[in-house]
Amino acid sequence: MNKPTELMLVDASVVPDVFKKVLTAKQLLESGEVKTINEAVEKTNISRSAYYKYKDHVFDFNQMHGVLTLMAVVVDMKGILSEILRIISSVNCSVLTINQSVPTDGVASVSITIKTDAMAVGVDRLITELNKISGVRSVKIVAKQ
Repeated sequence: MNKPTELMLVDASVVPDVFKKVLTAKQLLESGEVKTINEAVEKTNISRSAYYKYKDHVFDFNQMHGVLTLMAVVVDMKGILSEILRIISSVNCSVLTINQSVPTDGVASVSITIKTDAMAVGVDRLITELNKISGVRSVKIVAKQ
């Protein structure tokens, strides 16, 4: 009987370098910077066997698309939710749900679930842009499907 696949999200700073190099090789191939797997593995200094061993098991979190739930802590001020939604829309994401708590001590929590299939930027870039909004205290990813 086959064991179900277990997935985990791990900080890149604690994984072996070979995983990062496999991601780099995949990106080189996808971008067209290199034409063959041989070129990609030479450029990243990994073996072909390492590439083939991990290529279907290591993915760049920022390139994965689907459904993402964000949790933002925002100051209770006029227009802040509109600005958050404007940025989400500007990167071609669709909003599926929005839930906001009643502000306490001048701040509120906002949970926003978005569809990222057509997202024009990486997840990290979206989070960075949302954190730049005046009145946004923090934005974190709380779920990804």
